[in-house]
Amino acid sequence: MFAAVIPAKNEEKSILAVLTTVLRLPVSYIILVLNGCTDRTLELARSIPDNRIHILYFSDPLGIDIPRAVGALYARNLGANGALFLDGDMSGDIYPNLMSLLATVHSGIDVALTNCYPYITHRQKLANLVLKFRAKLNRELDLFKTLGLATPTHGPHALSLHALRLLPLEAIAIPPLTLYWAKESGLNIKVATSIPHETLHSPRKHRQHARLIAETIIGDCLMGLALVQNKPLTRTLGKHELLGYHLERRFDLLQNWDQSLRSHDMFYEQHVIIPGSFTPILGHSDSIDLSRSK
Repeated sequence: MFAAVIPAKNEEKSILAVLTTVLRLPVSYIILVLNGCTDRTLELARSIPDNRIHILYFSDPLGIDIPRAVGALYARNLGANGALFLDGDMSGDIYPNLMSLLATVHSGIDVALTNCYPYITHRQKLANLVLKFRAKLNRELDLFKTLGLATPTHGPHALSLHALRLLPLEAIAIPPLTLYWAKESGLNIKVATSIPHETLHSPRKHRQHARLIAETIIGDCLMGLALVQNKPLTRTLGKHELLGYHLERRFDLLQNWDQSLRSHDMFYEQHVIIPGSFTPILGHSDSIDLSRSK
């Protein structure tokens, strides 16, 4: 039993294409983590009559990468043997690549990654800066010869059941930390496939979004580097604190979700739409505040 986890926020233009691809995969569960959607994404997802689809619906945005951890916890709770992750806007023809990721995990690899930057010789300055820090982290982890620039931050990837059980929540919610904890835990890590970024068909975002994403990724890498160097966690580079979208990550809701999965309490019931269920969507309940890493 394998699960596909698909985070989505306002992806009505692409969600059906993504699901069309994923429905062809040999997976037992398709877990849609819909968060902060104000369009027809939920309606379209519910229009597909396939009992493998489980929808986790959060009325508020969970923030970047938190939906990945929410889906991973749910997959583990369902008893899945591993999880495949792709975003709700990856509408390109990537079926062979997703199959390669699944096959790689089935072969015994714990963390299977995608190289999304093959064959590129000229990149924009902002992209080069981001890749510089990704490369630095992979080198510090002694993984650069194996992974190059690949990271769970970018592109579809997959985790084994062993990885789902061992990796801390924050390691899944902050992708560069996945690599640190995977290496620390002795997990097997490998690049399973290559997909040029444009093949994903992810829509281009505005310039401000690109800058904030870059700050988020670099800040995440700085946290990973601090762990490798056994220093206090930081997102500071020189005089600059690289937060990007980090403060929008709802670690409080992630913690509530983790706790509710253990007891199937009201918080759980309010967020899960399973096949044949007509439970009304009530939105999230009040949640406790947790400290957020900076």
